[in-house]
Amino acid sequence: MNGPPAATTPAPPTSAEEPWPVRTVARKIAAWIDRLGAVWVEGQLTQVTARPGSSTAFLVLRDPAADVSLGLTAPTSMVRGAAPPLAEGARVVVHGKPSYFFGRGTLSLRVDEIRPVGVGELLARIERLRALLAAEGLFDPARKRRPPRLPRCVGLITSRASAAEHDVVTVATGRWPAVRFRTCNTPTQGAQAVPEILDALSALDRDPDVEVIVLARGGGSVEDLLPFSDEALCRGVAACRTPVVSAIGHEPDTPLVDHVADVRAATPTDAAKRIVPDLAEETAHLAQLRRRAHRALHAWVEREDAALAALRRRAVLADPLGPIAAREDAVAALRARARHVVDAGLTARDADLRHLRASLTALGPAATLARGYAIVQHGADGRPPGVDAPVLRSAGAPAAGDHLRVRLADGAVHAIVTDRDDS
Repeated sequence: MNGPPAATTPAPPTSAEEPWPVRTVARKIAAWIDRLGAVWVEGQLTQVTARPGSSTAFLVLRDPAADVSLGLTAPTSMVRGAAPPLAEGARVVVHGKPSYFFGRGTLSLRVDEIRPVGVGELLARIERLRALLAAEGLFDPARKRRPPRLPRCVGLITSRASAAEHDVVTVATGRWPAVRFRTCNTPTQGAQAVPEILDALSALDRDPDVEVIVLARGGGSVEDLLPFSDEALCRGVAACRTPVVSAIGHEPDTPLVDHVADVRAATPTDAAKRIVPDLAEETAHLAQLRRRAHRALHAWVEREDAALAALRRRAVLADPLGPIAAREDAVAALRARARHVVDAGLTARDADLRHLRASLTALGPAATLARGYAIVQHGADGRPPGVDAPVLRSAGAPAAGDHLRVRLADGAVHAIVTDRDDS
């Protein structure tokens, strides 16, 4: 689009006393918009009206990522001759010039060319958006949450009276009859699909009773499934606090919301199997666990009973006093042996002691003195008590007049040296 028109001579200012009439304001706006250039615009058709006999068709072009719409006018022949035929929900690129309708005070785009956006271009845009969301971490498995095993209430977003709704509800209640559904019916294709799905998603996410949300839709073309690759919807699913299960299309269909959701189901039927367990399977599993517990308990009781029987058969329990009596005899025998050993040791030690005493007696000085010998000590007088005088060993040791003590077997006598005989 060209820039704003060149500045002109400013109009005289208005005031409460001199206001402009509506026609003047409308004329000025129309003149300003009429100077704008032509533009290429992309969006999604939400309304196509081409009445027979009318030369002008009216269309509404909506921004898929925002709640913003723009009216279009185009020749009826262009709209009817478009290939493929234009329909609500189609993604198109149009070329036109902004136009302001003076009488109604509305803005529209006079279109002179309409180009449908091809499947290849749609797929390329989806791939670019896929790369962007993956780089932001919206596909990271670490952020995905596990739905509850037995949800009391399931939120379901799908189109009204659709096969997807029938499959999810029928299969889920057949597997677990106690499950309840809170269903929000919204368009699942077309221009209004994304905003209505986002509103339903927000309402179910705020509901404290809803424990898991299922997005369900049957199969379709790339254009039919395009709302489920919308950036706004992907970010809305990622922002949900409640776990979201995506069940869009068939197994080969992989819209971007499948990668953002916490759980991807191949089909709506698969989603029903993932959100609730099978009551028959759970009952059979419980019966199997009960049988295993019974067998384990029975085996444990038998094992403990056998252990008790083995204990009862042991001799210590059959005759508890027998081992005590045997131990008593052993203790008595050991006591007798100990007494005998101690007595024998004492007797041997007593004999040794008598032998040593006899030897000492035979070898001691008393026995020698008894045979007529004597011990002569020099200078025995005047010594402190307990201090023996030295034994006289040589005749030349004492001098005349020295006092001597002569010890005999039965006592001692004192003598004074008067003379010495060296012969």
